[in-house]
Amino acid sequence: MLEQVSDFLSAGGGVLWVILFTLIALWFFILERFYYFYQVLPQKKKRLQEDWSKKKDQKNAIKLRSIEISKLSREMVRFVPTIDTLIAVSPLLGLLGTVTGMISIFDIISFSGTGNPRLMASGISLAVIPTMAGLVTALSGLYFSSYFQKKVKQERENIIFALDF
Repeated sequence: MLEQVSDFLSAGGGVLWVILFTLIALWFFILERFYYFYQVLPQKKKRLQEDWSKKKDQKNAIKLRSIEISKLSREMVRFVPTIDTLIAVSPLLGLLGTVTGMISIFDIISFSGTGNPRLMASGISLAVIPTMAGLVTALSGLYFSSYFQKKVKQERENIIFALDF
């Protein structure tokens, strides 16, 4: 299994390593957001509601409420733009791999002509594999990007409703 992955990475060229790093970073941030929304946020919401019930009689309660909602909103949005950026960059890295693969093909053609299809095939794999990997990386995170954007909006509305007078 490890040998097959190594062969795949070598067939795709150096850009494929960057795409692999992008994929790992993307999924790290996705898993971190799941952990935050399902482990950390419920505890923070509970603590915030308990604190809010104690502060209802204060003169500056509305300002305190909006400050607390703003802090929690900022925490909820954390890493969502990073996920979006990694999704946007992945196909561009695949395109970079395509360009470098095509340059390799042109080098082969200029050196040996078009009569050696085996040499050209290695250049074609350098062009096609990174493109596929970049698109797969972007597609694997696309659903989660929209999911987290909706989740942030939903949780923000729930917090505002929960902290209503």
